[in-house]
Order: sequence, then C-alpha cells, then structure tokens
Amino acid sequence: MTLSSLLTPRVSRARRGARAAVVLLGSLTLAHEPTRALPSPAQTAGPIVAIGDVHGEAAGLEAILKRTGLVDERLAWRGGRATLVVLGDFTDRGPGVRRVLDLLMQLEVQAPASGGRVVVLLGNHEVMNLVGETRDVTPEIFASFADERSETRRVAAYEAYAALARPRGAARATGIARQGREEWMAAHPPGFLEYREALGPNGRYGRWLRGHPIAARIEGAILMHAGVSPDAAPRDLEDLNRRARDEIQRFDRYVARLVDRGLALPFFTLQEILAVSAAEVGAAQAIVAGAHAEGKEPDLSGFDLGLLAEAREILQIGTWSLLDPEGPLWFRGYATWPDEGAPATRIGALLDRYRARVLVLGHTPSADGRIRRRFGGRVFLIDTGMLASHYPRGRPAALEIEGASVTAVYLDDRVPLVRPHALSVHGQLDPYAPPARSPRSASGRGRRSPAGPGTARCGRSRRRSSRTARPRGDRTFSGPRPRSRS
Repeated sequence: MTLSSLLTPRVSRARRGARAAVVLLGSLTLAHEPTRALPSPAQTAGPIVAIGDVHGEAAGLEAILKRTGLVDERLAWRGGRATLVVLGDFTDRGPGVRRVLDLLMQLEVQAPASGGRVVVLLGNHEVMNLVGETRDVTPEIFASFADERSETRRVAAYEAYAALARPRGAARATGIARQGREEWMAAHPPGFLEYREALGPNGRYGRWLRGHPIAARIEGAILMHAGVSPDAAPRDLEDLNRRARDEIQRFDRYVARLVDRGLALPFFTLQEILAVSAAEVGAAQAIVAGAHAEGKEPDLSGFDLGLLAEAREILQIGTWSLLDPEGPLWFRGYATWPDEGAPATRIGALLDRYRARVLVLGHTPSADGRIRRRFGGRVFLIDTGMLASHYPRGRPAALEIEGASVTAVYLDDRVPLVRPHALSVHGQLDPYAPPARSPRSASGRGRRSPAGPGTARCGRSRRRSSRTARPRGDRTFSGPRPRSRS
C-alpha cells in the first residue's frame, strides 16, 4: 500500500451523481470585486468616526452617517479627510444586510478620492457567516438575495443533497442527517443558496469581507469589535489579524477539499461540515480499532489521510480565535469588569504594549442606548443596539474623535465625553479627563452642530447607566446543534 494510494480519492457512483448536480448549481456564482487597498493613516488628517453594531439596520446606519456629515442625502461620501471605522456585526438579524454591505463597499471606494477612508472591521457575526454559521440569518435576509432562478437552484440542490446523504454501508456513515424534501426546503428558504454563495470565498461579499481585518490602530486608538483579553493579547496587534485571516483560509481550504472528495456540498452549514468531519474521523477510528483487535494492519485505503488530519483540527474550531468565547471577537470583559482595581491596571498595561491611549469597542449593547466611557476614559463602548427591533431602547450612534475631543453623536444630540483641552504633556489625548460641558453662546443656547441639522444639547448631559443589555441570541459557538427528526 503506497502513500499515493492512501491519498487517491475513491468516489462512488452516488458521489459522482451528487457532483453532477453541484455543477448545475454553479450558475449561481456571483461576480466578485478585488479587495481595494486602503489609504495609509498619513493620508488622512480629519476626525475619526466609529460606528458599532449595525446588524442590518440600514436606515439607522444611513441616518447616523448623515448626522455626522460623512454622506450627503444621496448617500455619497462627503466626509472629506475623515476616517469612518465600522466595528463589525453589520450582518445578521436586521433585514437590510445587503443594503448595508452595498453602502459600505461604495463608501470604501469613494472616500479616498477626497482624502478620507473607510475602515471596515469584522465582528463575530461576519466570521460566523464566513464559516457557515447562519443561525442569525433571517428568512428576510435570505429573500433579499433571491432571484428568478432561486427555485430551480433549490430543486437541484436538494437532489444533490439527497444523493450525498445516501448511506455508504454500515461501516461508513455520511454524517449527513437525512431529510425529506419538504423538511429540507423549509430549512433552505428562497435565497439561502444565493446568500451562501455570495458570502463564500468567491462570492462578491465573501471575497470583500475576507479582505478585511478584525482590529486596527489609528492615531493612538485601538478599534475592534469585542476586544482582546489582556491575558491573551499577542505582542503585536497585527498578530490578531494574521491569525483570524489564517483560520478563515484554513476553513475555506478544508471545505473545498470535502467538496472535491464528494463528501460535502458548497452550501453546507458549519453544523453539516462538522457532522461530516466527525463521521469521517469516526469511521477511520472504527477501522483502526477493529484491525487492532484482530491483530491486523488497518486498511485505510478509502480515506484521505491528510483530510482526516484536517478534520480533527476542524472539530476543534470552537477553540479557534474566530469562535472562542474568550477570543477577540467574543470577549466581554471590558463591558462587565468593575471600573476600579486590577482590570484598570491590566488595561493600562495593554494600551502601553500597543502604544495606544484608548480602546474603542462594540459587541455588548448598552442598556440605555448610549455610548459608555469606562476605566477613566481608557475604553469607549459604542454598541448602542442600533437595531431597535431587537434591542429595547436601542438607537443609532457614533463616536467622534477629533484632536483631543471625544464626542458621542446621536440623531438628536451631541454629548462631549472628553473635554477639548484635555492634553497630556506630550500634546496627546488624555483619556483620564472627565466629560466636559460645551461652551454656551451669549444667548444661553447650545452650540449648533456643524454636522447635523439639530442643535447640540450642552451643559449637563444625562446620567448614563453603567449597565449593559443582556445580548439576545448572541450566543458563543458550542458545536453543532441537534437536528429535528420530526
């Protein structure tokens, strides 16, 4: 038995039939755009405007972009040399996911023409979708990707699934749960296939998303979705981006190998990929155990040994940085730790390591829909639950950093969080400075905001709650969920 024979694919007639059906699905492949290079920080000198979790709330995103002066009434870039940073979780839950994606892609292209830039960071919900975890994708989101050929594709996809789900003998289960046509169609509504393809490695949105990082350092501010735990932080911030990118690429390569071997279909969810992987590993282990019991050499000629090794790693995906509940896309310590004591010291050391002054984070929605200033101004939490249909009291908001001034921007208000003259001896932003009161005009009214139509509320700002909302449905990954057999 040679090494080449161990790695030679053996595909049954049923698998060849499934592959033929997959070819029929190839027509749904969408055109993709190449990843565009972002301008360097040196090319921009305007304010930083950071926006937290959008979750498909297209109207809210558009409204806050207009309020901050970054776009005009036609949603074209008018922010000049400003930097817009979107902290991830712009997908899932809300019905306007596709509209949000299209707008961000458009602004990313337009901003550099006037010296600005758009920095889009991935959150846990983006990477969930990239690896096939679609539990928070609603039928309305799927439907926005459907077209006149969706039903034809669904029929072909079901036939491919049915062929692949047929047992391969008592000793070689497929790992694929067998569903009847009606049950399968209900689990794969119109637009499901198009959505999965669009966010796949060669899809228009999937290719674009894969070209973006999970963390950025801009003018002394670390911006990311959830935040890295000080205990797990690498020496170099860019290591977080490299690891996330490598994990996504590793997963994509593995799925492609499964499809090439006739073990999976391109639109399989993460749960289905894990089930197939567990079945392959389990079948090989059973053969090895049986052979050893009989004192024989195991015959694994029907397996791809390299694929088996990868399968064992994929089954540990819950420990990868992409899905680890303590990883940089899921960590909630900055929202739940007390403001005083050891956490503040650890945060200070982390900022020193990365030569930064503040952390700007999303991920954990505030209970009152307001941006929170924590740990003496070292951390700003800007997830205000923009998708109000999902988060009670949620609303659009943005954090604006301009020079030494830090301001929370809402549709009807601008609340200073750091006083404009709060400078350190080095002329840098002093994150420890308390919130300031904006100067009043001679008439006693608040200063009019240059970016929006309303008048800013000055003087005493409302007291902000330190509580955070309990995230709804934003569970950490816990492996494949059991399928309903009914």
